[in-house]
Amino acid sequence: MTFKSLYTTLFFLVSLRAVYSAHAPVVDLGYAQYQGVFDAGLNITSFLGIRYAAPPTGNLRWRAPAPPAKVGGIQVASSNPLQCFQGTFGASATNPLAARDDGQSEDCLFLSVYSPAVNCEKPLPTIVWIHGGGYVFGSAGEFNGAELVDESNRKVVVVTIQYRLGLFGFLAGKEVKDGGALNAGLLDQDFALRWVQTNIRKFGGDPNNVTIWGQSAGAGSVLQHVVAHNGKTLPPLFKAAITSSTFLPSQYNYDDRIPQTLFNNVTTEAGCTAENALDCLRKVDGASLQNINLNIILAGFFGTFTFVPVVDGTFITKSPTDLLAAGQKNGNVLLSMTNANEGALFVNPSVEYDVAQYVQQLFPLFGAKEGAAAAAIYASLGSPLDQVNAIMKESIFVCPTYSLLGAFPGTSFKGEYAVPPALHGDDVFYYFPSFIFPGSMLQFNNTNFITAFRNGFLSFAVNQDPNAKLVPSITPAWRKWSAGQTEMIFNRTEGDEPSITAAPTDPALISRCAFWKSLRQLAAQ
Repeated sequence: MTFKSLYTTLFFLVSLRAVYSAHAPVVDLGYAQYQGVFDAGLNITSFLGIRYAAPPTGNLRWRAPAPPAKVGGIQVASSNPLQCFQGTFGASATNPLAARDDGQSEDCLFLSVYSPAVNCEKPLPTIVWIHGGGYVFGSAGEFNGAELVDESNRKVVVVTIQYRLGLFGFLAGKEVKDGGALNAGLLDQDFALRWVQTNIRKFGGDPNNVTIWGQSAGAGSVLQHVVAHNGKTLPPLFKAAITSSTFLPSQYNYDDRIPQTLFNNVTTEAGCTAENALDCLRKVDGASLQNINLNIILAGFFGTFTFVPVVDGTFITKSPTDLLAAGQKNGNVLLSMTNANEGALFVNPSVEYDVAQYVQQLFPLFGAKEGAAAAAIYASLGSPLDQVNAIMKESIFVCPTYSLLGAFPGTSFKGEYAVPPALHGDDVFYYFPSFIFPGSMLQFNNTNFITAFRNGFLSFAVNQDPNAKLVPSITPAWRKWSAGQTEMIFNRTEGDEPSITAAPTDPALISRCAFWKSLRQLAAQ
């Protein structure tokens, strides 16, 4: 083939793709019409950046999300939306996201839909993906939902959502309760799930077969929706739930000392007086609030995230662990995955740790007695750094996952991603190959392993059972977790071959989780 003929062929293919894109379907949502972008190679239409709520700015700051205004004409949904204002890890020396300010906005309540069958006669199961990031950073645009659609052989419709972050989404205190809405970021997610119930059929999705799935704070968000409204959310917003690395930091009552102190710090930094402080904050420009947001988060204890959900008395009525223990849950079935080394990213390896003192820093309501008790329990798990890594991993990620599993007796499955180093977030690359996170990458590029790992999630989303495989895989039969506390371990051998086996949960781990559960009031979980 000559260069000219090759160029002509490529030009034709690009032009063909453009023709398909120009004739992509238009969906009328009542308040706006959106035209997607059709990928002829994948046979998937993507609708990027659909507004699902009004801009949460000005007087709508720290209020429940409101319906979007009507707009005329056809909106071309061809690019990812601006991110919500971003934060970072606590105690970072610098902010790695500072250079991305031009891609951030307070006006950020958008979602994206990826569909293989717009307006199909038989609607498809729907996955709603909730991004992580400690409730302070992350965005929908980081996750290409078309990858999940393709991996499922076009058997699902995927929705990725954004929600208010940091102080914009999770500022608490008595003033917010009295003059606004607590847990605004969770209310955004709830509003997006209700948008799905109303509109997803227009994209070929089934509102009666929705799976909510999140990673890290996204998985923590899934937990919040499981216990929302005492497990009696109406109408039901999802049928199944998937958590990847459930994140449950201390979740104080909205007017406890720590949330109230944070509110007071924000108002002081903004120059607002105690009288009408919330009204004053609503008049502060977004850029100034964002600087306050970053400064307060950076001042937090290493590896923690300052602005997180609270017990608000309405959406989240009491301790999530208490609600789960009482079986007060939304949803019918659950699949939970944790990573073998969840804690290391959130622990400073250069510090010489006094384990008891670390525990008291991680859980500020703990006294010397609780710190010493935790240190004694973890004393046999290696060096002080090893012990601290294990405490972070188990108290914040793994043990809350077991509490969640316990609320789904007979209808839950548990897996562990163990391919070394099995850090928090290492699993994401297997189902979102284009995901980018500094310093992280796909750890095991083995086709059989990748197929087996991602197939469990997608089979569960389609069939509510990871054993009802969408494609053949080497994964043995999953057993329900509550029947003998067995989980599926995804690892590789020393010879670089997949190792996927069912194994009992470590009784010593279950015992340590019982310790954390016994202290849930002081841990505020």
